[in-house]
Amino acid sequence: MTTICFIRHGQTNWNKQGKLQGKTDIPLNDTGREQAQACGKYLHAHDYDILICSPLLRAKETADIINQHLHLPIIKMDDFKERSFGDAEGLTMEERKHRYPSGHFANQEERVDFNQRVMAGVEKVNEQYPQQRVLLVAHGAVINAILAEVSNGEIGSGKTSLMNGCMSNIHLKEQTWHIKDYNQVGHLQ
Repeated sequence: MTTICFIRHGQTNWNKQGKLQGKTDIPLNDTGREQAQACGKYLHAHDYDILICSPLLRAKETADIINQHLHLPIIKMDDFKERSFGDAEGLTMEERKHRYPSGHFANQEERVDFNQRVMAGVEKVNEQYPQQRVLLVAHGAVINAILAEVSNGEIGSGKTSLMNGCMSNIHLKEQTWHIKDYNQVGHLQ
């Protein structure tokens, strides 16, 4: 059975300030590095076969810190880059509401395209690493899109707020993805 443990990257200054990051490449802050260390200390190398991450700095840095504890092969996959929020990147919630009252940001990646990209990434992981236990460091919108797809919209995008450093687990059983748990943060306490 293929399993994927998603980890949302650690906190950045833009997370702390409530700014929308999207594809803007922002590094972790000190809290984010502490969250990544907590993930690395909590996880066990014998539970995973490979570590995959988004190539954006905040995810890559989180994966590198975690991997100081696990020593797994790391693969970067563009499929798991954060959604591009276009002209709204770098804006706070208040600024976004003021500039884009409709909620549609100029030049953003369309949701249907984004969802297709990340789900194609999940299928690619299953094809390239069948029956393996995958640790995958990505972004809030990416993980939420996957959770929404797997749960048929019960959780995920628009419904679930994922904490920085949280873990969410899915597994493939009889050719169908199932959610084991999501937004797990006990290891960050």
